[in-house]
Amino acid sequence: MSTSEPSSERLALLYQLSQTFNSSLDLDQVLNTVMDEVVATLHAERGFVVLREQGGSLVFRAARGIDHTTINDPQFQISRGVVDQVLQEGKALFASDAQHDPRFSSRQSVLFLGLRSILCAPLKVKENIFGAIYVDNRLQAGIFSPADLELLSAIASTAAIAIENARLYQLAVEKGRLERELQLARRVQASLIPHDCPYLPGWEFAARWIPARQVAGDFYDFFLPEKGGLSLVIADVADKGIASALFMANSRSILRASMVRAASSSQGVQDANCLICADASDGMFLTLVYCRIDPILDKLTYVNAGHNSPMLYRSREDQFEELGRTGMAIGVDEEAIYDQKSTSLRPGDFIFFYTDGVIDANEDQENRFGLQRLEGVLFAHRYASAEGIATGIDGALKDFAGAAAPYDDVTILVAKRV
Repeated sequence: MSTSEPSSERLALLYQLSQTFNSSLDLDQVLNTVMDEVVATLHAERGFVVLREQGGSLVFRAARGIDHTTINDPQFQISRGVVDQVLQEGKALFASDAQHDPRFSSRQSVLFLGLRSILCAPLKVKENIFGAIYVDNRLQAGIFSPADLELLSAIASTAAIAIENARLYQLAVEKGRLERELQLARRVQASLIPHDCPYLPGWEFAARWIPARQVAGDFYDFFLPEKGGLSLVIADVADKGIASALFMANSRSILRASMVRAASSSQGVQDANCLICADASDGMFLTLVYCRIDPILDKLTYVNAGHNSPMLYRSREDQFEELGRTGMAIGVDEEAIYDQKSTSLRPGDFIFFYTDGVIDANEDQENRFGLQRLEGVLFAHRYASAEGIATGIDGALKDFAGAAAPYDDVTILVAKRV
């Protein structure tokens, strides 16, 4: 288009191109349409759209020839130096004959590819430069003019908005899909967590499971060993999110299978550790406390595999003691040995099990809820039922954190002798 062409025709062209570019929110379709229209309007041989991805890397998203065909391996078809310069400076670039242009004398790609007429303009929304449109002709010099560069810059401004809208729409669609998948994962994971606490004469139980995100790495469980009584477990997988949730589901299944027929609590945890170690990758591991209650012998046997020490309240002494660790975290060393210990509870005694999210709950990412505060709340609710104790801790955590999002998964479990 020559400089003498009426501005009204140029405005009409830009309006028409704007309508065409914005006729779809499919990013690939928008990019190909932009490139086909630019090549046709400027009578170029080839055209390319380069976009900056998250992390800063450049990706060719459209590469079209004059006959609307897709160009293969576009990264080897143009001078990346030209594109890099336009992206860095934020200014359009024009070369009537790149082969004899001193600006490109050091560009081996220009000489090797035989590039002659070149136009390149940045794709920019406000001050954000996120890509470039590049067109060229390898056969003929002098087919582009400064007026063509001005026109390409105007087209790029129009195209940038259409491309950005399509990118944002694609992100929204992807985010919506991911949200739906996470919601489904949350429902599936929640189905693995007991909905009701079991009944055992002489005992009360209560629990809370509060994921920090859609899914969690924490879990608790109750199950019945073949030898009678009741088993309970609380566990915390390292890290948070989807990977931890998957590791949690696998570990829960392995633990259940290992404990049901185990000769002892320690042997069951040891067997589970060997199986989990075989599946563990990328540094994934978990800590847990496993307890087996024998109501006939009035005895509680436990294994603490690297977990926070449960707090045992003794009503007669009116004080707390800890059920300390008897082995290392699960999934670290397949040859790890785990000890088991036993104790008994009198009426009025209770054990409070918890994960890191309880003591790490914080107000402004600086203050932790902490063990001292936790013991104070437990002491204040020491005469309450198991459910009353769980409710008291839950309320204290919410009061402390306020409107802040949970810092970590929170799981608590209360077993009280009545």
